[in-house]
Amino acid sequence: MTTSTAAVATTPTPPLDRFRHFAADIGLIFGRCLRATLRSKTNMLFGMLQPLLFLSLFGPLLTRLDLGVDGSSWQTFVPGVLVQLTLLGGSYVGLGLLVERNTGVVDRMRVTPLSPMAMLLGRALRDVVQLVVQSVLLILLGLAFGLRAPLWGIVVGLAFVAVLSGALAALSHGLAMRIATPPEFAAVANTAVMPLMLLSGLLLPMSLAPDWLEAVSRAVPFRYTADAVRDVFRGELTTGTVAAGAAVTVGLAVLCLMAATRLFRGTGRSGAERG
Repeated sequence: MTTSTAAVATTPTPPLDRFRHFAADIGLIFGRCLRATLRSKTNMLFGMLQPLLFLSLFGPLLTRLDLGVDGSSWQTFVPGVLVQLTLLGGSYVGLGLLVERNTGVVDRMRVTPLSPMAMLLGRALRDVVQLVVQSVLLILLGLAFGLRAPLWGIVVGLAFVAVLSGALAALSHGLAMRIATPPEFAAVANTAVMPLMLLSGLLLPMSLAPDWLEAVSRAVPFRYTADAVRDVFRGELTTGTVAAGAAVTVGLAVLCLMAATRLFRGTGRSGAERG
């Protein structure tokens, strides 16, 4: 009887069952986080406010300017605002996890059978859905202002947004497991996001910049994403710019996910305990 019990206990779980359990865990965390997001309509509203203000107040100023690219100014400006929304939204989502960690919610979840990877991916998936929905609303407003883009170009652009937002959200959640307090997290995010946003040419293409600034911007991966989204919004899919943007975006996503996984598997202790 003992031998039989030991044999049963050591029987490995089939890979398909492990995958199903893992997917179920991701769905559980995703559903929990999505419900919390839907209950916070103020957070969703103000998350859209800044890019909408850029689109409605800054965009019309560019309609009579020669931006040095083909297509209308809206075909240049709207994709940049989309990437800006992704950069800002994806970078700060970790604040919510940081609050939960400092109040002990994460510690209670970590003693359950949920895998840390499922906790990370479930949250990041919620962030991707939220940012893609916000991006669709932003594109609809851009169409009202005068944006003209093929439907397939918009779909490909949203795919870029989804990959980039997932990468940044995962990294943000990973950092939230290692940074002690919300003010420290905000300081790190602000210091990183602002120069990246300016050097990516999100509001104006970097072709307008002086040579030295344009050269510096080539080290910023978000520039390649923004340029690729601008190309597909103009109906150009097979250009080298789109290929480079896709390669850089996917590569960045892989690196961010690897870093986030490593960070997320930390101790998860609260800031007060660390002090």
